[in-house]
Amino acid sequence: MMRVGFGSTVLARGMAHGGVDGIGSYTRELMQRLALSPDLALKPFAYSGPMPPDMAASVVHAGDFQRQALMSLATGLPFRSMQKVFAGKVDLVHATDHHIPKLRGIPVVATLMDAIPLAHPEWVTYRFKRVTNELWRRSAHWAQHIITISEFSRAEIAHWFKIPEKHISVIPLGVDERWFATPAPEELERVRNQYKLPAQFFLAVGTLQPRKNIGTLIAAHRMLPPALRREAPLVVVGKAGWGCDEVVAQLKGGDGGALRWLQYVPDIDMLPILKQASALVFPSLHEGFGLPVLEAFAARVPVIASNTTAIPEVAGQGAMSVNPLIPSAWADAMRCLFLGEVDVAFMKTHGFAQAKSLSWEKTSMATRSLYAELQRRPT
Repeated sequence: MMRVGFGSTVLARGMAHGGVDGIGSYTRELMQRLALSPDLALKPFAYSGPMPPDMAASVVHAGDFQRQALMSLATGLPFRSMQKVFAGKVDLVHATDHHIPKLRGIPVVATLMDAIPLAHPEWVTYRFKRVTNELWRRSAHWAQHIITISEFSRAEIAHWFKIPEKHISVIPLGVDERWFATPAPEELERVRNQYKLPAQFFLAVGTLQPRKNIGTLIAAHRMLPPALRREAPLVVVGKAGWGCDEVVAQLKGGDGGALRWLQYVPDIDMLPILKQASALVFPSLHEGFGLPVLEAFAARVPVIASNTTAIPEVAGQGAMSVNPLIPSAWADAMRCLFLGEVDVAFMKTHGFAQAKSLSWEKTSMATRSLYAELQRRPT
């Protein structure tokens, strides 16, 4: 029986605040499936911070991350609280959420989704950015091995963190089975009425921030013929993040009904909304993976996606691929798709196959295999 300390800090904080982000979702999906492995004993841990009541009793408290990390940087010693909690009690620690400990005699594997804060510091807004980024970069070297989610991210992490690619394994994310389901007609009607959805529309999903590039998409939609814009409005789902004042102003303006902003939408309503879209439009400037593309594939919804970073790797032949910096190219793609000038059946077939090839079961199996390999290595 392998005993694994499983990092759950970001998941715990997200659940405590009522919203789980991408890293939290990864942690939750992986933890649920690994917990079913008969030869694996997961010991979830979290550093100091908000904790939902239903997790408090089952999570090992690992002390304050920043205080221990700074002490380890200054002295070279392992995390004091973590070492005390886990010495002799676990065989391996998996830091799933960028909170990577320095330990002695215990192998550490860390998941890094991407290197965006280092490659594009202008796209992050947390306090003491330079110090925080340097701490993150150095802490990555405390892990014996790195997991990431795409070949693009592996190359980017190797460059920005100065970690050899041989020490980085690619284990893609999975698509939850719920995205393959067909909502009942009454559920589709409920959502259509609740959100006042038109019969046809282009759908964009994501928190509003510069990296998501929604401003370019709005500009592209405005280039469409007026009749088409009225017939197929642009519907945006996502709460306001940062650096998005101009985009929010445009969304609130509504563009005469051609632009709709639904803001935050509960998870339960996302599939019925997606299933009714004419296409998902995903103009992001930078992604370590691009899970919404696969979720649309699973729902058999056509996708127009950026041709940059990890997105083409994830999308394969299932999406129309467009330069995210050229609004006119997005306008052309939306027009061609809406008017049936592209082979939508081909896109749906290849997209669905791509989504089927990636599951959380495969992610968990590959992760479990890596655990076994790391356990055999000397620390």
